[in-house]
Amino acid sequence: MTSAAKPFAVSRSNTEPSTGPSGRAIADTAVIVVLSVIAMAGFGSAFDSYTYLIAGFGGLVVVAAAVLVAQRLGLGILLSAAVAIVAWYLLGPAIALPSEALFGVLPSLPAFAGLSIGSVDGWADLITLTAPVSLPEYINAVPYAAGGVVSLATALLAGRWLAKRKRTALRASTLLVGPIVLYVASVLLGTDEPYFAGLRGIAFAALALVWLGWRRRDGDGIALGSGSALFRRKILGTAVIVVVAVVVGVLVGGAIAPTNASRYVLREHVQPPFQPLTYPAPLAGFRHYTKTADTSTLFTVTGLKAGQVLRLATLDSYNGEIWGVAGAQQASDTSGQFRLVGKALPAAPAIPKATRSTITVTVDKYSDYWIPDTGFPTALKFDSGASASSLENVRFNSTTGTAVLTKGVSAGVKYTVSDLVPSVPTDKSLQKVPIAETATTEVNDTPPTVVAKADQITAKATTPIAKLRAIQLYLYTTGYFSHGTVDDQTPSTAGHGADRMNEMMTAPHMVGDQEQYSSLFALMARSLNYPVRVVMGFDPKLTSDPTGPVKITGDDVTAWDEVDFKGVGWVPFYPTPKNPDVPQTQVPKPQSEPQPQVQQPPRTNSSPDDLVTPVKISKTKPKKKGIFDLPAWVIPTALGILIPLAIIFVPLWIIAGIKRRRAARRRNAPRGDIAAAGAWDELLDQFSELGYTVPTRTTRIHVANGLETQLGTGETGLGAIAVLTDTAVFSGADVEPESSDAVWAHSLSQIEAARSRVGRLRRTLSRYRLSAVRAWVARITATAATASGTLRRAPQNRRDRS
Repeated sequence: MTSAAKPFAVSRSNTEPSTGPSGRAIADTAVIVVLSVIAMAGFGSAFDSYTYLIAGFGGLVVVAAAVLVAQRLGLGILLSAAVAIVAWYLLGPAIALPSEALFGVLPSLPAFAGLSIGSVDGWADLITLTAPVSLPEYINAVPYAAGGVVSLATALLAGRWLAKRKRTALRASTLLVGPIVLYVASVLLGTDEPYFAGLRGIAFAALALVWLGWRRRDGDGIALGSGSALFRRKILGTAVIVVVAVVVGVLVGGAIAPTNASRYVLREHVQPPFQPLTYPAPLAGFRHYTKTADTSTLFTVTGLKAGQVLRLATLDSYNGEIWGVAGAQQASDTSGQFRLVGKALPAAPAIPKATRSTITVTVDKYSDYWIPDTGFPTALKFDSGASASSLENVRFNSTTGTAVLTKGVSAGVKYTVSDLVPSVPTDKSLQKVPIAETATTEVNDTPPTVVAKADQITAKATTPIAKLRAIQLYLYTTGYFSHGTVDDQTPSTAGHGADRMNEMMTAPHMVGDQEQYSSLFALMARSLNYPVRVVMGFDPKLTSDPTGPVKITGDDVTAWDEVDFKGVGWVPFYPTPKNPDVPQTQVPKPQSEPQPQVQQPPRTNSSPDDLVTPVKISKTKPKKKGIFDLPAWVIPTALGILIPLAIIFVPLWIIAGIKRRRAARRRNAPRGDIAAAGAWDELLDQFSELGYTVPTRTTRIHVANGLETQLGTGETGLGAIAVLTDTAVFSGADVEPESSDAVWAHSLSQIEAARSRVGRLRRTLSRYRLSAVRAWVARITATAATASGTLRRAPQNRRDRS
């Protein structure tokens, strides 16, 4: 009897479930969290502050703790993951997005939306926005989500998969996949400036190797003697590993590490999200200001000084029709690289001599995407305006110092901008200065007449400044000024395409305004391979410092050119003449000859303005969104509603599915007696989930009596179900399906009766309960109540075997 009982006792102990994650699983998870933090620190060059590391560490700890607690409660993989996701959302606002949380810590709909959007779109923003990144606010959701994913996989593997298998270095190394992926991601999503690469690499490798050595099963095929000898050997091995890691990392790593220029980072190979080529070119709308907005107040400026001009846009690409900004696919230091910069603007390029200027602009009739300023902006702050309430809508070009507002600059917007205004050097100081080796953009379809005239004008000049002044002097002295309005005595067509530039060269007299002359100067200078760009802006022509705000009208619009000199910077040139009096060519009047009388066609009534304005200025804005493009507020609002609903109903659906599967498995048992016993078990589980205390370690009759006592209604039929179940299980006869179905029918009727006796709150809570979880909670409570604080199964097994 004793010999037969031994294997039975051992078999029972082996089949009993574990009480939760072991200490080894918790230690493994903690090590992986530390390794992940080391890996995640590599994002330091991409973020502007250490809040990203706090968010990443928070994601690691929150999810790991949630999974370990769920495992301690005996929940399965799906329920553990669900608990981790709920904890990730509830604690995420306080950790990753405190600015969106209520009082900085409580969850809110904008915070939930930010976590969801940042987890999906933040990765793309991180590699397309200018580093270091501080905006948009949801960008911290990237490390928070990355830490959560790594912790979820690690805790599940360590507590479920690895704990049930023989410990080997190969199996343990699977836990390192998550931190290694994070390490690689920190390189790809970072910048070409490494963030303590050597120190992080050595620490990561040393800790990983030491952990693999210590977590190997003790004594696998090796006789090491006493435990103290084993401990001393582990200490010695750990010291050797650390020393080797440091030596190899310093010597070998330093030798094979790539230079900063050859580092492969994704941001260098990804096209920026904002493409100014899709927006109207500002110079094409030059005549709009001079004809239809010449007396309209576009904006009011406070702080403007004498001689200062407002810069609107910098244009360095010509396609034969218009001057515009370069495309993102062209050289990286062109006018087309606009990026979101965050709360701080990039540092200005080297400017030998500059003065500081701060102005406040209040927009009135101006409506465009370009933000006027006086030089290279160093700080930008919006004071009011619904469309400019956040810097997340600003895109900035760090080469030209121009900025755009993607939502549009319109009436009511008010902002303050601080600029560095370069000082203009003298021609004498530029006599020996060469042209800078600036990467130029494409200039196509330059008329041959323009190139020939540039060569002719600059033939006798020997220095770059002399050649450029020769071009400027020629245009200024031989050309005539006209906006082409009704008041001008000489017609002047709009536009600066190749045909208009050719007309300027071939007509008896050059006639135009800043639009034509700045374009013509730029084409001539570019034919000499000089880096030149056209600047459009406004010149209020202040001769002294104003005592109050200055109103800028459409009549103040202007354009000029800038050429880059080596070590000096961009030097302005103003080629537009001021003389509006075009000489009238005297043509001899031909003698009249008699002509036969014929009927003349009817005269057309043409307004004078039609004769001087053959080109219409397009006022169209970027292409409207399609019917399937949702407004920006729809997605955050939808996520803010759906995420709380998912937190409430997803666990409900998961638990309901588990219960249905449990009942179906019991009812479809292969034998009738097992199915009948399953009906009783289902009854007990349902009563437990309704909040009743189900007696354990006793007979079904006593359990039925105990439940009837709690129900307080006397005879309920539970005793009859207990008798039917005992008969089916212990009679030894075959139980027909009809008999087991009868037990199920009685059990289900008692469950429904019990549900009707409890309140709505208990019925609702029962949908979120699993009897297995309540059993584990009771077991943990009993464990905490013991004197030692822990109940071990091994001593109980030894008593069973004895």
